[in-house]
Amino acid sequence: MNLSGVLLPLTTPFDGGAVAPAKLAANIARFETHDLAGYLLLGSTGEAALLDEDEKVAVLAAARRVIPKAKTMMAGVGLESTAATVRLARRAAEAGADVLLVITPAFFRARVSTDALVRHFTSVADASPVPILLYNVPMYTSVVIPPAAVATLASHPNVAGLKDSSGDLTWLLDVLARVPSTFQVLCGSALAFLPELACGAVGGILAVGDAFPEMPVRLYRHHVEGRAADALALQKELIAPTRLVLGGHGVPGLKAAMEMRGLAGGNPRPPLCPLGNEERVVIRAEIDRLIADGLLPHLEI
Repeated sequence: MNLSGVLLPLTTPFDGGAVAPAKLAANIARFETHDLAGYLLLGSTGEAALLDEDEKVAVLAAARRVIPKAKTMMAGVGLESTAATVRLARRAAEAGADVLLVITPAFFRARVSTDALVRHFTSVADASPVPILLYNVPMYTSVVIPPAAVATLASHPNVAGLKDSSGDLTWLLDVLARVPSTFQVLCGSALAFLPELACGAVGGILAVGDAFPEMPVRLYRHHVEGRAADALALQKELIAPTRLVLGGHGVPGLKAAMEMRGLAGGNPRPPLCPLGNEERVVIRAEIDRLIADGLLPHLEI
């Protein structure tokens, strides 16, 4: 399995509070005009924590119908309980997921030792019909996977790699020094995309790409073509929109930016709140700036 390239962690559109599969399919059709490696459903950006299990399976089924077989369809299946994660992993694979993203359990974080993490991920990998990725995202979980645990898990034949959203390059280099070259790392932070590629990441799963897919895709292309100066310049340009849209407003901000570019964004699911008019004006001004500076080709994706 080759996970190289840019994948989008898709938002979940709602209609009257319910999951809207048709809107999701329409977004994917628009994204398919870009050079993407695939898609992640049910990640943090997809508000997975706010969906029940049947809704998650419905999202996956809708996505699988429109995602080309040549593109990777990844599904977030991590839950607090090992047994629940295993159950969802099996259902996600049945719905067509090619690879599964498994977040660290966090509620009992004080008791989540290295041994506990290894046991959890091993149990999921043993039971999963498709490969899994470890998910290191301490901004949400306050749990960092110890590099020693990653090294142990990397020997499992069904653990394909990890997604790192920490942006901690020292941690990443420690991990990469311990794992085989076949272990694939995907960057989960647009602010650290180029540095992590330089360290050895094979690609990225970048939420900012839901609103601005042109920028991370072009950065990745510059990197693989050896155009270091162009890649660095674009990495610098990613800072402002990422900090404004995601750092400042999270998923509601991302959905608002998507709407402004002609996609189905819509409101987030409560308890998240939609953006107000003043916040939307600031985001629209940033989009207009990116277009004026030639970083986006036009308003609509």
